[in-house]
Amino acid sequence: MKKVERINVIMRYINNRAHFTISEIMREFNISRSTAIRDIREIEAMGMPLVAEVGRDGGYFVMNNSVLPTVRFTNNEIKALFIAFMATRNQQLPYLKSRHSLAEKLLGLLSENQQDDLVLLNQILLFEGTNPNNPDLLDLSDLPHPMLEKLIQTLLLDRYLWITINEEQGITSYPIYLLHLYREKNLWMIEGFDLIEEKRQTFSVDNLTHVKPYPAKKRLSKKKVAEKLSKQEEEINLVLELGPKAIAQYKKYHPLKVSISYMDPYQTTAILKTFINVNHQEELAEITNWLLFLGGDIKVREMPKEVLGGLQERLFRYRP
Repeated sequence: MKKVERINVIMRYINNRAHFTISEIMREFNISRSTAIRDIREIEAMGMPLVAEVGRDGGYFVMNNSVLPTVRFTNNEIKALFIAFMATRNQQLPYLKSRHSLAEKLLGLLSENQQDDLVLLNQILLFEGTNPNNPDLLDLSDLPHPMLEKLIQTLLLDRYLWITINEEQGITSYPIYLLHLYREKNLWMIEGFDLIEEKRQTFSVDNLTHVKPYPAKKRLSKKKVAEKLSKQEEEINLVLELGPKAIAQYKKYHPLKVSISYMDPYQTTAILKTFINVNHQEELAEITNWLLFLGGDIKVREMPKEVLGGLQERLFRYRP
């Protein structure tokens, strides 16, 4: 099919549909992505106002009797956007379909030279989760837990939630006020204030089976939640001084709730202060492993005897 004929057919295809994507054009007319993008640009240049649609599935639709402003990106802005996409592949992030369509729309705005630059960057730059044997710029195959998007959609409407968790002892429901949704060690976690037990609780999204808003008549006010949390703040029981090697290890990985304060302008020494729940065996084992990961460039100012005992046991066990 000749180019002019193909473009006319594509225009009729677009005009008969309320919505379409670059991928659909590629499949329907058996053409490459770059050809589809060039054809769409030519159709836009002919006066057909195509609107990039942000939503669940993304894509384009035709807006009649409208003049659309041209969106332009600098070369550095384009590189910044796509490097961000590259760095977050296979990270189990939500809204995968929307991220696919967003990448397609961004590519559709670029010149061939700009696209070539991105292809080259994609071949050279490697991040965690990158498959070097299949460096596809649009390879976003990181499916998150199916409940993650529903959780986000619900919490944006209401942070008072009734969540159902599949635990070892069975399925249990908790009414919570959501404090944070965060990702640590490749797992999405829910941190919330339990409205019945009136204490901070943490749950794995992987164990989440249902979520819905919690009835308003049974809620504590946000002010009451904040007051109860402030009274439950744990006293610091672990204080360490970190040297430059330990700081370098800290930057590679550290538990989310653990932070440091630098002691000099050159950031070569730092103080770490946190609370360790010594009655929680999993937390105790994790902090022991992490302190060993920090290495020997630390000075102990304060440490629970349970943590010290765990370190001594581990060091004695692995002594050659």
